Amino acid sequence: MPLTPEQKAEIDRLRAELTPTRRATVAALEEILYEAIPVLDHGFVRVIDYMGDDAAVVQAARVSYGKGTKRVSEDRGLIHYLMRHRHTTPFEMCEIKYHVKLPIFVARQWIRHRTANVNEYSARYSILDNEFYIPAPGQLAAQSTSNRQGRGELLTGAEAARVLHLLREDAERAYQGYVEMLNEDEGGAVRDAGRQGLARELARMNLSLNFYTQWYWKTDLHNLLNFLSLRADAHAQYEIRAYAEAMIGTVDRWVPITAEAFRQYRLGGAHLSERGLAVTRRLIAGEPVTQEESGLSKREWTELMATLGRPG
Repeated sequence: MPLTPEQKAEIDRLRAELTPTRRATVAALEEILYEAIPVLDHGFVRVIDYMGDDAAVVQAARVSYGKGTKRVSEDRGLIHYLMRHRHTTPFEMCEIKYHVKLPIFVARQWIRHRTANVNEYSARYSILDNEFYIPAPGQLAAQSTSNRQGRGELLTGAEAARVLHLLREDAERAYQGYVEMLNEDEGGAVRDAGRQGLARELARMNLSLNFYTQWYWKTDLHNLLNFLSLRADAHAQYEIRAYAEAMIGTVDRWVPITAEAFRQYRLGGAHLSERGLAVTRRLIAGEPVTQEESGLSKREWTELMATLGRPG
């Protein structure tokens, strides 16, 4: 179950409250404020709070650049200019806070982005729920033969069924052992009065990385876009990409002009190295260029040709 009854009650209470304010608000984001957006089998993302909007980005840019920006009359044009030329500080003026429920192995990837404020559910203090991630059959893939951190061909038939069985069986057995060591049920009540349970901070060691954790994650818009540019990329692991794609939807609602520029210049754009740019210029001029004399490695050459839509 993605949300507990207590969390549902809290969401209903928060959404029922209307607070007058003089600060900037965004109607499209207010519509989904506190609501849980489902991700994976038991996870979710929900916006808890935010500060600023597209106008805040423009305001910050015009303060920092002064009279030099008067020639940029449209907010949209200015935001696109800032994104195109990687002027990042105006985007730092906006902040957003998410409540995220995610598998532990996804959290361990996510936490590498060290530009946010994070507070995670404590398994030293509380008992973790009996919820774990099981991939959909369409996500069960073998190890890639060309990418050490990627997936290859899908597993099918008996092999896929066996993997799903092992994942579920191992997680269920781990949780049974966890509860037995604690000697407590999920509500904290003692199961066997005749014995003492293991400390929660030790019992949690038994749980596998597919169990769910939760955290509050607060960051500014600039660093959020950096996160999304990496984790919404087609090369990112599917599970964290699912969260990134849900979060892009919230950015579309929150700062639509910034989101538009982000899609155009970051998600849909490409960065070329000095040598890659030189090869591109030669190709535009009609010169024949081979990988061997381009100065690019085979991998760089393949990536450049893919970017340019040319055969490798």
